[in-house]
Amino acid sequence: MSARFILTCPAQSLDAAQALADDIESHIAIDALAVAVNEVDEERALWNTVAYFSEEGAATAARDALKIAGDITPLPDVDWVRQSLQGLAPVIAGRFQLYGSHDRARRRAGGFSFEIDAGTAFGTGHHGTTAGCLIVFDRLLKQKRPRRVFDLGCGTGVLALAAAQATATKVLATDIDPEAVRVTKLNASRNRLAPRIHAVTAVGLHHPAIRAAAPYDLIFANILARPLASLAQGLSQLLAPGGIVILSGLTREQLRWIVACYRARGLIPVTSIKIENWVAVALQRTGINAKRPKHGFGRFNVSAAAPGWELDQ
Repeated sequence: MSARFILTCPAQSLDAAQALADDIESHIAIDALAVAVNEVDEERALWNTVAYFSEEGAATAARDALKIAGDITPLPDVDWVRQSLQGLAPVIAGRFQLYGSHDRARRRAGGFSFEIDAGTAFGTGHHGTTAGCLIVFDRLLKQKRPRRVFDLGCGTGVLALAAAQATATKVLATDIDPEAVRVTKLNASRNRLAPRIHAVTAVGLHHPAIRAAAPYDLIFANILARPLASLAQGLSQLLAPGGIVILSGLTREQLRWIVACYRARGLIPVTSIKIENWVAVALQRTGINAKRPKHGFGRFNVSAAAPGWELDQ
C-alpha cells in the first residue's frame, strides 16, 4: 500500500468544520483523496476537519492554500478496509438490513437485505444519515411504492440499492466522484441488482440522464446542508406532483434552515428522524395534483408516523 498523509485541522464549531470541509473539496488547487468531519469534544461541541492526501507535499500545499494551522502525519501502512470490516456489525434500519461480506452468516430472513463492504466510497449504512434515510424510506413504503427514484450523491449506492430492491424498479444513481459510481455498480452486481441500477458520474443536477428520467416520485439526497440548500430549486422541479424528497447530511441545528429552503419551493415536511446529531427529513411537493397523482405516494398521512419520530409540520 502506498503512503498516505493526513492533514488534521484545529477543532472548531461543527458549522465551521463543515464549511472548511466544503472549501477543501471545492478548492481548485487542492487534491484530497477524502475529507471527513469528526467530533473531538462533545461537551464543548468541537469538531475537526481531516483531509487525506497521497503525498506529504500535497497536504502541505493544501494547508498553505487554506492559510490554516494543521498537523500533517503519515497514515500507518495497514489494510484499513479489512480492519474496518472487523468492527462493523450488520445494520438494521426498519425492514432493511445491511451487512458486510464477513457477516453473511448473520443475514436475517425476511425484509430487504443486501451486502455492502467498507471501501473507497462513503456509505455502509452505519452512519446516522444513511440509517435515517432508510428508516424514513421504510415508513413511506408502507403507503406506496414509488416508480421513479433518483439517488443524488449515491456513495456506495446503499440508498439506490435499497430502493431498487424494495420497489423492483429501475433507480438512477449519481455522484460527483467516479469512484463512488464504480463502487455503486459493483455493489449492484454483487447484490444481483445491476439491471435496476443506472449509475453515472454527474456534478449536481447537470446530466442528461437526470432530466431524461424525471419527474421523480422519490429523490434521495444524502449529502451536506450547504449543497442541499443550493439544490432546493432544482430538486423541487424534478419531483412529480405529490413526490417526496428525503434529505440528510444535515444536523439538528441545520434542519430549520433546510426545511425553510424547500418550503419556499412548495415542499412541505412530512416527517423527520433524528439519530444522534444527524437528521433525515422527508418533504412532499404540493400542488393541484398533490392529493391524487398519477404515480407516486399521494398525500402522506402525517398522523400515521411511527412512535418516537419527531415530525416537522
